[in-house]
Amino acid sequence: MDGLTFDDLKLFARVASLGTLSAVARERDVPVSQVSRTVARIEKTTGVKLMHRSTHALALTPEGETFLDYCHRITGSLDELEGEFSAKSREASGLVRVAASTVMAQYRVLPSLPGLHARHPRVQVELEVSDRLADITRDGIDIALRTTSGTLPETVVARQLGSHGRALYATPAYLAEAGMPQHPDELAQHKLITNSAATNLNLWPFIVDGQAMNLPARGFWRANDTAVAANLVLMGLGIGRLSTIAAEPLVKEGRLVPVMPELVDRQPSPVYAVTAGTRHRLPKIKACIDYWVEWFAS
Repeated sequence: MDGLTFDDLKLFARVASLGTLSAVARERDVPVSQVSRTVARIEKTTGVKLMHRSTHALALTPEGETFLDYCHRITGSLDELEGEFSAKSREASGLVRVAASTVMAQYRVLPSLPGLHARHPRVQVELEVSDRLADITRDGIDIALRTTSGTLPETVVARQLGSHGRALYATPAYLAEAGMPQHPDELAQHKLITNSAATNLNLWPFIVDGQAMNLPARGFWRANDTAVAANLVLMGLGIGRLSTIAAEPLVKEGRLVPVMPELVDRQPSPVYAVTAGTRHRLPKIKACIDYWVEWFAS
């Protein structure tokens, strides 16, 4: 298809991922009209309609889905070639798009960025923060930080950064006023903080006298965001089940106290840095992952 550039293919993939021309225009800091003209030129070059446009969103036609697949394959091959050449120069530079949950971003990624920048000053990081599981290819993600106890697809490369679990925490002030529960049954007398979006997180697991038990937590305070739930606990409003990734540094600072740590089943699972199989050799991506392996260990 004469006339199309690699940047055209990347732009089309981002439009398909973000769903609006304006989102891509904001991302690239260009007028919406420029993005619209590029999409129109791509359609004129291919000779088919690739997108249905409406006031609020875009939808790919069947031909657009086929074209998007080619975009991913061609740009993926270009990334491999870039990786081959960049590896020889050993210089880490460029933009790295990182997907992470709100808790992971706030309590692990953000504090790590000054050190990452000091080591690799030419590496830029764009954070995609959401509790939604990102599709690495479709969303144009370079690195996804994921916690999982299951198996990962064979199409990705995963490197373990550490592990995390979930446990119960409260502030010293809350426990001084309400008392420290000694048994899961006593939680009924406490104000609990739960997740209104991921309701599976509200079945709190314990091991009591060698027997596993699950307590359905009834939230006095509820939030649909894990980071907001953590902040509710930090405000001293009650007891919450938080990721140890977020909570353990706060315990060391004296801001949180573990609740019934000898009875809570943390159910630990690995934390991975996940990349598409064609991109893990890029120096900018390898630099970030290598640094985060050290950061999590420390």
